[in-house]
Amino acid sequence: MGEIWTEKYRPKFLKDVIGQEEVVSKLKNFVDKGNIPHLLFSGPAGVGKTTCALAIARELYGENWRRNFLELNASDERGIDTVRTKIKDFARTKPLNAKFKIILLDEADSLTADAQQALRRTMENYASSTRFILDCNYSSRIIDPIQSRCAIFRFKPLEKEEVVKHLEYIAKNENVKVTKKILEAIYDVSQGDLRKAINLLQTVASMDKVDVDAIYDMTSIAKPEDVRKVMALALKSKIIEARDMLIDTMLSYGLSGIDILKQMQKEVWNLNLDSKIKLKMIEAIGDIEFRIVEGSDEIIQLETLLAKFGVVGKDL
Repeated sequence: MGEIWTEKYRPKFLKDVIGQEEVVSKLKNFVDKGNIPHLLFSGPAGVGKTTCALAIARELYGENWRRNFLELNASDERGIDTVRTKIKDFARTKPLNAKFKIILLDEADSLTADAQQALRRTMENYASSTRFILDCNYSSRIIDPIQSRCAIFRFKPLEKEEVVKHLEYIAKNENVKVTKKILEAIYDVSQGDLRKAINLLQTVASMDKVDVDAIYDMTSIAKPEDVRKVMALALKSKIIEARDMLIDTMLSYGLSGIDILKQMQKEVWNLNLDSKIKLKMIEAIGDIEFRIVEGSDEIIQLETLLAKFGVVGKDL
């Protein structure tokens, strides 16, 4: 009771990891041979990077895997001192009943440039007794000398069918009654992040009554049909109606301007429009996103975007 479902249903072994068949197959080959190189896992959040690292440790070391495994979150401890103390101290000690130990650096792309240079030297000096698994969202932020020392695996976003099927399994196991539409809405707001999707399902399980609208409300994400409706109104030059809907259904629920732009960018491709029109809309969204990031007023810039859509709509 009171258990966190993301941990309860985290796969223990590589064969149980969801939706990363190609990556898992290659990692399994390393594990079966009893040896792994330094590894670099890159990809979006919640798609199995950390889970694979933990599974590798379990399969290599068995029940006492924690004795030969160190996990650090590089976004919390991102400076050179962490590399010089915690990482080096763990790396220089002998592995227990094993050929090597494993150090997992979560969010390794948060390491400073100096810390990455120090890490490169540590990887060289202790290669005989320690393997590193670096987990990051953007491999481009990892310096080339580290990338060249690692086998790189790119994790893909999880497919809708895979996530919904797994959520159905958890819901059945936890005796949670939810419809497929609710599970699909959970996937939409989690955007392929399985960890976020499972957390949302656990939240839903604690509620007396839930519907699709409630999923969007509690995650502060606009419903896709509302986003498409706002854009459709703007394209027809109904700017006042589009603006009122934007304020009433999105901004009033706490969405930031950047959140709205990201949703618009995603939904543009679902509109039944000519590709040239879609490209002009994407260009306008990119321009407004840049202005907001640079510090412009969100409301003014979103209204400007609606006006730009009105101009684009004249070509329809």
